[in-house]
Amino acid sequence: MAATARTVLLLALTAALALGAAPQGSAAGAGSAPVEAVAPAGPEPSWPRLEDVPAGQTSKQPPYCTKSTGPRQRELERHLRLRVDGRQSPADCAALARFQSREGILPAIGYAGEVTWGRIVLRGERARPNRGGRCPWTARPVACVDLDRQIMWVQRKGRAVFGPVPVRTGRPAYPTRPGRYAIGVRNRDHYSTLYQAPMPYAQFFDGGQAFHGTWGSVYREPASHGCVNLRMTDAAALWKVLRQGDEVVLWGRRP
Repeated sequence: MAATARTVLLLALTAALALGAAPQGSAAGAGSAPVEAVAPAGPEPSWPRLEDVPAGQTSKQPPYCTKSTGPRQRELERHLRLRVDGRQSPADCAALARFQSREGILPAIGYAGEVTWGRIVLRGERARPNRGGRCPWTARPVACVDLDRQIMWVQRKGRAVFGPVPVRTGRPAYPTRPGRYAIGVRNRDHYSTLYQAPMPYAQFFDGGQAFHGTWGSVYREPASHGCVNLRMTDAAALWKVLRQGDEVVLWGRRP
């Protein structure tokens, strides 16, 4: 590949990393649903789960333990049955670092960030994701998206047949819209002509809003422009579970 062509490709991929999903009212069929941090469909690398820690601490390793209070401090203290005061302590840090080490989260220095919180939530919801009963009982598969917990799963006759898996939904200015919809256009190799970027395993359910794969961590900001972003392997698996016409139910609000 010529140097000029390589440069153009790199610039296009870099631009794609900052994009999310489609604005309300855009037409999926016209390829106008943008994407966020995606790459062409293929095997997902076994990257470690990288926590967003304060500047200057990314290269730290145990036994170093951070003194910084993270954005999910209070929630993680509660889940780990620590003293709930929303302030980092040596006991908090030690418990968080142990959990991070078990889950492969780096750096495992006890910072209460979004990646660690997302893993705790996912572990707690695996057995009964629909314990609140918000997703309906149906004979056909129904895709359930809990915006509060940032997870989704598919159930049939009340039993989970896929997931739960973590997702990343719309940012405040472009929220993923709650409601009941149905899978419409499906395109495994969808390409957004508006944003000149790929949307692997796209399954549209509300105008330009769709499930699709994203390359990288779903726990990191920025959030999407409305689409429901999944890890590439999860998007590929979901593609095999859902069909056109299957119901999609979304509720709650992204934290």
